[in-house]
Amino acid sequence: MHSAIHSLAVPEPSLMQGLKRKFVFVTLFEVFAIALNTLILTVLGHETMDSGWLAVACSTIAMLWNLCWNGAFEYWEARQADRTRTFYRRSLHATGFEAGLLGMLVPLFAYWLEIGLMDALALNVGLVVVFLIYTFMFNLTFDKVFGLPLSAQPS
Repeated sequence: MHSAIHSLAVPEPSLMQGLKRKFVFVTLFEVFAIALNTLILTVLGHETMDSGWLAVACSTIAMLWNLCWNGAFEYWEARQADRTRTFYRRSLHATGFEAGLLGMLVPLFAYWLEIGLMDALALNVGLVVVFLIYTFMFNLTFDKVFGLPLSAQPS
């Protein structure tokens, strides 16, 4: 019975590859990110409803960017002699994702919250710090739960 429960809770790693893996990853990542982003913006004094809708807009942009970034990263990763997901490689992955997202979100935050670009940049830099940690921890946890993608498995 224990193995039956385990098989329901955690899919076999071999089944979590390709588009299915990417879809599950992005969906889970963004659901938690919307909640975290809404909470942070509300605590900083922005209206909860505005914060929630901005978080959804950010999530939509981030999901599209996530699909593009992860696809490109895994394409690069699969061509490396050593495919091990080291601390350095995970840090490179998270930093690259957040840097690209920052360039897209600063103008959105300025417009949506009716603040200057410098204030939007400062707010986003703070969020980047939070989301760098979140991204790193989410990726680590996701790989532990669902197994590594084929691109990170030894050949």
